[in-house]
Amino acid sequence: MKISARNQLAGTVLSVEKGAVNGVVTIEVAPGVVITSSITNAAIEELGLVEGTKAVAIVKASSVMVGVED
Repeated sequence: MKISARNQLAGTVLSVEKGAVNGVVTIEVAPGVVITSSITNAAIEELGLVEGTKAVAIVKASSVMVGVED
């Protein structure tokens, strides 16, 4: 897989929860480090995502916001 996004985090699918149209996929990318993504149910099926599947979380954003407590 070749893509332009540089933030690629390999991990293992912990859970897949399908909704009416979209589902929530949780991927553990390091011990105790989890990334959650909302994707279509069609994408979940096409990618064969089930618990235990190896997957890559790819983060592509035009900006990152940072905040601190007052």
